[in-house]
Amino acid sequence: MPGDEGARAEVLARIRAALSTGASAPAGIPRGYRTGTGMATAALIELLTERLHDYGTGVRRCPADGLAQAVREALAERGARRIVLPHALTLDGPGPDGVEFVADDGLSPEALDATDGVITTAALAIAETGTIVLDGGPGQGRRALSLVPDYHLCILHASQIVGIVPQALERLAPGRPGTWISGPSATSDIELDRVQGVHGPRTLEVILVGA
Repeated sequence: MPGDEGARAEVLARIRAALSTGASAPAGIPRGYRTGTGMATAALIELLTERLHDYGTGVRRCPADGLAQAVREALAERGARRIVLPHALTLDGPGPDGVEFVADDGLSPEALDATDGVITTAALAIAETGTIVLDGGPGQGRRALSLVPDYHLCILHASQIVGIVPQALERLAPGRPGTWISGPSATSDIELDRVQGVHGPRTLEVILVGA
């Protein structure tokens, strides 16, 4: 319609005018928000653990050489028998008795759902919000791994914990697929009945290495 063409021309003219004056790159944006906490690693660990517990997330702490044992204990308590591992994730030491590790080679959603859970690493964690962030890096796998299986065991190193969101954004690479997890998947209906497992695992457990 003629009116539509006129409106389109006006919008494009305004865009060209803004670009010609450099308005597309505003300067002097205020940065008055916090960019750090000044908290020591031990304090960050305690705060993250508290937040994760608030969300109903299990937390296990282990020394750097105790990861394999922590994994064995977690899977034994869970009663897991078939666990998916993403590419580039290897676990030192003997595997848990009776547990089959299944490599993810593009497993279908149905195949993922038929397993007992998944083990991944993480990109980092945010102590103040109790958030675990995955970005598809080594040992994290594709997004489906953290959404389809009913149990997610996440390996996190103490050095990966930051205090607040701005610190996390500084570490994360722009453009990578981010999955931000704050506790097990859950939602509440209009009567505030909480239901877990709606859009991801019902059970999230974190192993804090070096904590």
